[in-house]
Amino acid sequence: MARRRILTPEEQDLWRTVAGSARPMHPKKHSLAPAAEPPRPAALHHAKPRLSPFHLGEKHRVPERHDILQSLAESIAGAPLRMDAGTHARMQRGKLAPEARIDLHGMTLAEAHPELIHFILNAQSAELRLVLVITGKGKRREDAGPIPQRIGALRHQVPQWLRLPPLGPAVLQITEAHLKHGGSGAYYVYLRRRGKG
Repeated sequence: MARRRILTPEEQDLWRTVAGSARPMHPKKHSLAPAAEPPRPAALHHAKPRLSPFHLGEKHRVPERHDILQSLAESIAGAPLRMDAGTHARMQRGKLAPEARIDLHGMTLAEAHPELIHFILNAQSAELRLVLVITGKGKRREDAGPIPQRIGALRHQVPQWLRLPPLGPAVLQITEAHLKHGGSGAYYVYLRRRGKG
């Protein structure tokens, strides 16, 4: 037997409105007494919306960016630190030299993914710790659609690949490269030692 769902107060009000506007098909056969109205819960106190202070006649201030999705740099910078803080700081300042590098610049996503997997897993097997993955910054194209297109498919996809299997277990930290190693067109990838969780 199916359980009956209890109507919310709004649904009860709507039902009463609809039932009150209906005409009985056989009015002489049945005369229904109106049902006693159940007690209504106390009105909920709604929080006042937070509005920035304004004065009458003031022009509306429009934020410069309307992106809902955070930028790639914000996403990477917001990732938790899983490595030694001192080593991470030196890496971000470009003080650590990458032990190997791969240039995916100009490849399609289908070509780049297997190359990246092969490179990262081989680097971890060779017990390398810091590698450089060059993606390029991407080409600016005409954007005729209503939804803005992000520039640089590889630049946006590589961090995702590095977080997912089979690469995720091998990668300890991903950081945007220092300017001398490619800046926003490249990533430092700090690898875990083999056998470490």
